[in-house]
Amino acid sequence: MTKLGEPVRVGARNGENTRHSGVLSAFFSREDGTMTIFSIYMFLIMIIMGGLGVDLIQNEMERTQLQHTVDRAVLAAADLDQELDPTAVVNDYFDKSGMASYLTSVTVSEGLNYRTVTAAAETETETRFMRLVGVDELIVPAIGTAEERISNVEISMILDISGSMGWNNKMSRLQTAAREFVDTVIKDPSENKISVSLIPYTAQVNAGPDLFYRFNTTQDHDFSHCVDFEISDFDLTALSFSKQYEQMQHFETGWSYSNPISNPGCPQQTYERIVPFSQDTTALKATINQYRARANTAIHLGMKWGVAMLDPAFRPVNQWLATNGKINNAFSVRPADYDDDDTLKTIVLMTDGQNVDTIRIQPWYYNSDSERYHWSRYPLYWYLNNYVWGSWNNWRYTKYSSLQADNMLDKICTAAKNKGMVVWSVGFEVTDYSAGVMENCASTPSHFFRVEGIEISDAFDAIAKQINQLRLTQ
Repeated sequence: MTKLGEPVRVGARNGENTRHSGVLSAFFSREDGTMTIFSIYMFLIMIIMGGLGVDLIQNEMERTQLQHTVDRAVLAAADLDQELDPTAVVNDYFDKSGMASYLTSVTVSEGLNYRTVTAAAETETETRFMRLVGVDELIVPAIGTAEERISNVEISMILDISGSMGWNNKMSRLQTAAREFVDTVIKDPSENKISVSLIPYTAQVNAGPDLFYRFNTTQDHDFSHCVDFEISDFDLTALSFSKQYEQMQHFETGWSYSNPISNPGCPQQTYERIVPFSQDTTALKATINQYRARANTAIHLGMKWGVAMLDPAFRPVNQWLATNGKINNAFSVRPADYDDDDTLKTIVLMTDGQNVDTIRIQPWYYNSDSERYHWSRYPLYWYLNNYVWGSWNNWRYTKYSSLQADNMLDKICTAAKNKGMVVWSVGFEVTDYSAGVMENCASTPSHFFRVEGIEISDAFDAIAKQINQLRLTQ
């Protein structure tokens, strides 16, 4: 009890209160616990985000497998060679893949020259981690459309049948590849849609009388029907009806006696003629079977004719041919205009060699009927070797060199590509130099095939399938 007049003692109790207050302040001011809670929170977020990735990867794997099945199914169903019902084909693919329940719809549209198949499928994947944020499943959709359409196709098939093709079974291998090409690109549903022109070449191209006399040529003789083009002609895809072209001299450069000449620079056999705009597979293959290796190589001349026959300026020739029963009347309106979106103009150019110098007889020894007859009986070098003791340059000259011929080939290839023609080229057991020339002629490096032996069939087959390509449109 405090007595009156004694001081009040409050120090001990106040100190105790102060000590308790400090402990509480320290407790509330510390941040150690806050970081721990934040770390746990971030860790949970990282787990969820990682889980999202796992769920999405699983979903994408399922989608890829489903899309792959859709793609394969519609490709098979859209094939015009497919005799089964397109819908049944799609169903069968899904059934065998264990995905029959995923297929939701199949739509087929087809006509005489096309078939389009669209398939849609859908399934779900259950989530493992996304369910933590309320997403229990993910939708897996897939849709695909395949179309095979045979539009109008104009093909110039330019084939090297020069002397070197007689080596190493090259001619027989070319014939096999060319026949298979014809069978691949020309099928029953493509009637009147696809035309193939055969342009065989050696040292020249035998246009044949039907084509030769449609143009303004000098018509110096009737032994053969080849045109000697000038260098400037290779800048143009078209042949002119007003310009006068020079008929090639009919002669043979050979060293061995032959009367009449047996291996002229201008081919003269009927099977060596150009076959224009045909869809007759039997006739085309029969012609190919008759090819025989002979003479030199003039790739640029084969290309010049092949390109010219795809230029719309050639149409009057086809109209004459159709009127006279030389080609199918359906092709009288060909070649189509360049802006015709329904027509593909394509060239297949093949060689096993390279261009050589082009030799001609001096005009003053080839300007009369008797001289022309003479050279149809005696090979040039045989005659000069036996009867001419002076300079041969007075008798013959180089019209253009092999390098000039390569430049002309480059010009006509460029002109064709600039007009939208698709150029495929095949180098058959060629040198590196020739491979470069042929690759440069092609539309792209992917349009060039360098092949050996029986690989030529693979090349022609690949080209044929590309021309009549089956493509995914979605």
